[in-house]
Amino acid sequence: MMLPTHVLAGLAVGAALLGLLPGEAPAWLGQVALVGVAAGSILPDLDIYAGHRRTLHYPNLYVAGVGLVGVAAFVWPTPLLAALAFVLLGAALHCRMDRYGGGLELRPWEGTSDRAVYDHVRGRWRTPKRWIPYDGAPGDLALAGVLGLPLLFVLGTEGRTVVALALGVAVTYALLRRRLANLAPAVVAFAPDPVTGYVPDRYRER
Repeated sequence: MMLPTHVLAGLAVGAALLGLLPGEAPAWLGQVALVGVAAGSILPDLDIYAGHRRTLHYPNLYVAGVGLVGVAAFVWPTPLLAALAFVLLGAALHCRMDRYGGGLELRPWEGTSDRAVYDHVRGRWRTPKRWIPYDGAPGDLALAGVLGLPLLFVLGTEGRTVVALALGVAVTYALLRRRLANLAPAVVAFAPDPVTGYVPDRYRER
């Protein structure tokens, strides 16, 4: 799934959890939680040019981290622990969502890859379920809309701005997704050697 969908899913879960908290919760918690879960939703995809869906994708370990840090944040409610708990929550959700999308390939709608996300605990790749056939698919954009539109009515001004930007990026990416797959190999072909050394093989597919 595309990155805006991950961010919107993280914000939706974070906002739902905040709604369950008692009224005496610290005033700083809301902002820390939403910033943390949004950052965590982005974190795994920072490995896109270095072992994508493996280097920073930990579908099991992030979940364990949420449990451990979440308990610590409940016992010692500090901004740092709360932020870390929500960062891990966003990252865990991201990695779990990747399993339900397409495979790790330039044109995932072709269904040629059996790699969705790497399971470091079992030491193997998990296969894609393809409920959302590829990032930027119509179903992906629809999911982003279902997650994002309600947030425009429940978040504050800054949160609504982030959601609106995410939705705008989602629409643009969905419209261009297939064209970008055809354009990538041509762009890589003209890139200098020092740059192409960091480009994943899938971007050379034709």
